[in-house]
Amino acid sequence: VGRHPRVRLGTMDRMELRHAVAAVATGVCAVHVCRLAYAYCRTSSRSRVLGVIPARYESSRFPGKPMVLIAGKPMIVRTYEQAKQATSLTRLVVATDDVRIRDVCVAAGAEVVMTDSNIPNGTERCEAAMNLLSLKTKFDIVVNIQGDEPLIEPEIIDSCVRALQTAPDAVYSTPVTPFVDLKEVTMPSRVKCVVDRNGYAVYFSRGMIPNNKKGVPDLKHEYLLHLGLQAYDAKFLTVYGKLPPTPCMLQEDLEQLKVLEHGFKMKVVKVEHSAHGVDEPGDVASIEAILKTKGLK
Repeated sequence: VGRHPRVRLGTMDRMELRHAVAAVATGVCAVHVCRLAYAYCRTSSRSRVLGVIPARYESSRFPGKPMVLIAGKPMIVRTYEQAKQATSLTRLVVATDDVRIRDVCVAAGAEVVMTDSNIPNGTERCEAAMNLLSLKTKFDIVVNIQGDEPLIEPEIIDSCVRALQTAPDAVYSTPVTPFVDLKEVTMPSRVKCVVDRNGYAVYFSRGMIPNNKKGVPDLKHEYLLHLGLQAYDAKFLTVYGKLPPTPCMLQEDLEQLKVLEHGFKMKVVKVEHSAHGVDEPGDVASIEAILKTKGLK
């Protein structure tokens, strides 16, 4: 790394050096190590923010999920309408591989970027969208707004962007909210998070974390539900897809664990959010009930 013409150890702080060495150890090529080092420049304001709603029609767990109707409106459209209210986004797009999703989003006034159907996950679909748009505009932060969060508050998007802008040692930020119904703590479809005293992620799991000797939720403990939104440093996003899969990521089927397992820091924002995402068909009715309670159409 020290002999690479674009990376000088004398100009890198300890955090930058650690990330560069980690990247080399995992087989990332030198050009990506260089990009990673520059991602931690303390003078960057991270002001140009791209919001991406990745949407894939074919899903093993819930085929056609983005198009499922919630109170008569496609879920992907509801998510877009919520996200477009965020004030921190420079630009907002839907990234999909399906013309059916494209057509319904365009009809709703959304900008759509068509991406390859072979892209394996939402994060890499966000990167593909960023790369296509970056031919004309460069971005500092990319926000992955999952299409199955139709009630995501725009204020949560803005909070995650601010968290990443004010935490230069983090490459990623994401929101959590306290569980209201402790029966959901043991549900594998509800992802839990543990956070350290400084507001950085320790671990995510489909199981109950932290666990206890009895193996049942502790009424006195505040369990944190991970919400479907992530904000990435744009330069880190170009490195993310090159990092190999990690054991816990594969075991839990949670792509964000790869970030932690490779030694990167993730800032967590605690918010108040009463709704959950749509992970399975049975969730639609509860989202519709929340809409009715709030008087939303």
